[in-house]
Amino acid sequence: MTATGASENVAARGRPGGGPWWWARRRSAVLDVLLAVASTVECTAEGIPFAHTVGVPEPLGMLLGLVAGPVLLLRRRWPVVVVLVSIAVMPAQMGGLLSVVGLYTLAASDLPRRITGLLAGMTVVGTLVTTFLGMRQDVAADHHFNPPEWFVPAMSLAVGLVLTAPPVLWGLYIGARRRLVESLRERADGLERELSLLADRAEERAEWARNEERTRIAREMHDVVAHRVSLMVVHAAALQAVALKDPRKAAKNAALVGDMGRQALTELREMLGVLRTAEGAAVRGAAGSDEPARLVAVASQAVRPAPADAAGSAAAAPGEPEGDGPCLAELGDLVGQSRAAGMTVELSVDGAAGDAQDGTGAADGGGGRRYAARVEQTVYRVVQEALTNVHKHAPGARARVRLAHRAGEVAVQVENGPSERGATDAGLPSGGNGLVGMRERVTALGGVFVSGPTDAGGFRVSAVVPVAGAGSGAAAG
Repeated sequence: MTATGASENVAARGRPGGGPWWWARRRSAVLDVLLAVASTVECTAEGIPFAHTVGVPEPLGMLLGLVAGPVLLLRRRWPVVVVLVSIAVMPAQMGGLLSVVGLYTLAASDLPRRITGLLAGMTVVGTLVTTFLGMRQDVAADHHFNPPEWFVPAMSLAVGLVLTAPPVLWGLYIGARRRLVESLRERADGLERELSLLADRAEERAEWARNEERTRIAREMHDVVAHRVSLMVVHAAALQAVALKDPRKAAKNAALVGDMGRQALTELREMLGVLRTAEGAAVRGAAGSDEPARLVAVASQAVRPAPADAAGSAAAAPGEPEGDGPCLAELGDLVGQSRAAGMTVELSVDGAAGDAQDGTGAADGGGGRRYAARVEQTVYRVVQEALTNVHKHAPGARARVRLAHRAGEVAVQVENGPSERGATDAGLPSGGNGLVGMRERVTALGGVFVSGPTDAGGFRVSAVVPVAGAGSGAAAG
């Protein structure tokens, strides 16, 4: 509202019904037109006795009513103007409807309360004065009616309050109620916006979690499948080279290839079965499914090495606890598989496992595990992937695996020399995900991962994994 009562927030409130000019709704415009017509009729009718009283022609009094009555059309736009006009025509004893409706609209508007109080007080004074003068003339003209002296002032004051107080109080109530509803609506809109933002953020977090889970599953499958298949290809190449020269060795290599193939197929069936179960649960809309965790557990169990003469006995049952995954005690078997494939591998261990515990990685008693499951599985996977890369990219090279137990951390290094001349390349494809997966595993535990070529023409992979901060019951990878 402006100082004259002009409404500045009409456009802000919108026009649901497409009302003309300053009206927000068509029904508001119709109501104001009807009130203005009624006010015009009233003022015109009251202009006739006023013309007789002051001794002017009747058309002039009626013209005054025709001018004052339609002002009620402006009550929503300029309520102050309506009240001032009603006060101005009070001496002519006209504009009762104009005054009542104007005061109500003024009190219900957003104008400062001091302006409402001032105009309401002026209306009371104007009504009191005109009523007092009119009643005194009537009492003086009636000789049979002799009221006490206080009667005329009291009745004048009562009339002034009755005509002024109810519309003002009702308008104040309606205005306060309207402002309360608007504030509640604004709060509801704000809460709706906040909920929308929270929903968007929740969706983003869910998408991030899904991407992280996909990355974990892809990393586990890569660690399981790539190692097995790489050894199969290496044994197949050796089988092809000695098939005619040494049939006994060829038969042994063929048995190894068969064993590893069966193990790989068993592991793939288990992982694919969990994936199909997870997809079915997603289609059914099951919330809170633990299938990704089951898949990781299956992959962790599946990569545990088996003896070279075992036929598919290393497969893990889906749903087994995650702590049953690969551990540091199985590094010797992992190195033995690479030696069986023809690689010269040296394994050395420095320090004792208790030196790195510091009370945070107590043994859990499962399969020789001495650190948290995530720590041991991460170190195991680094060695596994590094040896797989030696099979792929440096056939015939010598490799050295060093494991060191330090205060609060476990360090591992896998270094290989250059490929021997005349060694047959196994022709294994590389997707470039092995080093990335190793780095992700190590950095996820707050460790340090470094890889790169050596001066001698080989390659070195180093990782330092802290023991503290990795819970023994955490998930692998």
